[in-house]
Amino acid sequence: MQQSLDRLRVPSTLFAEENSEGSSFFNIAVRMWRSFGVRTHNAFSVKAALFGFVPSPLASEYALLFSFSVSSVQLRTNASVQFGVIPSRHWYQPDWIDEGKAEQARNALKAAGVIYADSVSYRNMCRFNSGFFFHHPLLQQYRYYWRIEPDVDYFCQLQYDPFDYLKDNNKTYGFTIALEELGQTVTTLWQAVKEFMEQYPEYIHPNNALAFLSDNGGESFNLCHFWSNFEIADMDFWRGEAYTKFFEYLDSKGGFYYERWGDAPIHSIAAALFLDKTQLHFFNDIGYQHSNIMHCPQQPAFLTGSCTCNRVLSIDYRRYSCLPRYNKMLNGKW
Repeated sequence: MQQSLDRLRVPSTLFAEENSEGSSFFNIAVRMWRSFGVRTHNAFSVKAALFGFVPSPLASEYALLFSFSVSSVQLRTNASVQFGVIPSRHWYQPDWIDEGKAEQARNALKAAGVIYADSVSYRNMCRFNSGFFFHHPLLQQYRYYWRIEPDVDYFCQLQYDPFDYLKDNNKTYGFTIALEELGQTVTTLWQAVKEFMEQYPEYIHPNNALAFLSDNGGESFNLCHFWSNFEIADMDFWRGEAYTKFFEYLDSKGGFYYERWGDAPIHSIAAALFLDKTQLHFFNDIGYQHSNIMHCPQQPAFLTGSCTCNRVLSIDYRRYSCLPRYNKMLNGKW
């Protein structure tokens, strides 16, 4: 009974999203269960909200696929799996974007060999995750979320409820991997951020984490950001006045489409500037891998969580990792 009361006290959800028109929701749901469900402690029980972008001509087909996915997951777990459709106005490239200019930018990034350079759907996803997912009707009953991607793996037994941890310890944003962003994708982002800070200095927290983002007091962006394909966070922060104005300001610049601004640097910059730096949290004890980049906990968390990953391969202190800079910002040590 106490566990049920706790879940009511901390309304939380798992958040997954499918933005590919050609892949099956079944693969997402089953991989989510295999990667996440079997690696969690039985005291941790939440609802899982799976989001799907369904092209209208294929709506019936995708509805059947997702129904099969839901049944499959519910047979294996105690999760209540839900499905919501992303509104077109939150997904498609806005009409006010100059498509000629956007296409030229995509071609330039493609010529430079940048990943997702010519993908409009990737940009749609980044914009949606930056400014809209937390307003979806399906998520209004929730405060905390854990973002789950389809192509990830988890390596440790989670011995506690991370949502309770955030609430009980006054944490707002949690991550496992911090990396440098590709500079070509955010060439004007920091200039826009500086303009926003000048116009709205009241939103900048006096004990912020600017030192994580900049090595010269904010003059330039060092490209460090938290990888948002894993994030456990408080949606009330994204729903708040400071972040709402921040997103609207950045969105008006068109950088999602004229460059390739991602939700990861935008979330990271907002969390670093608007929160007390002590409200950020590194989930060292959650072993995680996306693509070929992995975080594997160091001792003693590795043993406590019965982790199965190889610590030698962990990205934490390798080139392009920003975790040392995060540690220095927070504790004064590399």
